[in-house]
Amino acid sequence: MTAEIKRQSPVSFPGNPLKTEMRDHWTVVLEYEAEGEGPYLFDLSHRTRWDLQDTDLSSFQPLGIGVPDTPGQCIFENGVLVNRMNRTQASIWHLCGENPDAPDGPAYTETIDATLFLGLVGQNIFAIAEKLSALDFMDRSKSAPFLLQGPFSHVPCQVVTLERTTERSGILFTCSRGYSRDMTHAILAAGEEFGLQPAGEKAFMRWIEALSS
Repeated sequence: MTAEIKRQSPVSFPGNPLKTEMRDHWTVVLEYEAEGEGPYLFDLSHRTRWDLQDTDLSSFQPLGIGVPDTPGQCIFENGVLVNRMNRTQASIWHLCGENPDAPDGPAYTETIDATLFLGLVGQNIFAIAEKLSALDFMDRSKSAPFLLQGPFSHVPCQVVTLERTTERSGILFTCSRGYSRDMTHAILAAGEEFGLQPAGEKAFMRWIEALSS
């Protein structure tokens, strides 16, 4: 008899899940009992991600989206975020909708089981982030979305400023899975004075839909 596959998020948020569902062998929290008005911290670790490496990234269109020409640039289309990291490397983050089929070819590596993936959304998130990193998430010389690479809470991360308007602000970031517990603790502690709360996927989907409209 074949054992049932079970995939485990590296994150354990405080609070009681109100609604969950099983999806692709992950237990996904849709909603917590007390989510409040935000700002929110989301566990997106179940969302599919790939690393793309090749000497000619211009020849690739992951999930039908071109790779940006310049390191630090990002393209967000149809619920997919493509981030140019350097001359030969890009990352692809699937944020919403049904999980797509994996891109073909040896240039792609799925990173979902090796990395933590979190989102910070709502008012005061940049005040929270600047407690944890010297990276300039508000760099006015860059148009959102844009990618920064460097330390966040002393951990090497990929961080994307996805939106920074008065109505909506959000950053997403990944790092090695092994830092998950310390990273989550540091973010929640930094956000305590601003009322930062864990929230489920439903709240994240509402934010993404508003961003895409």
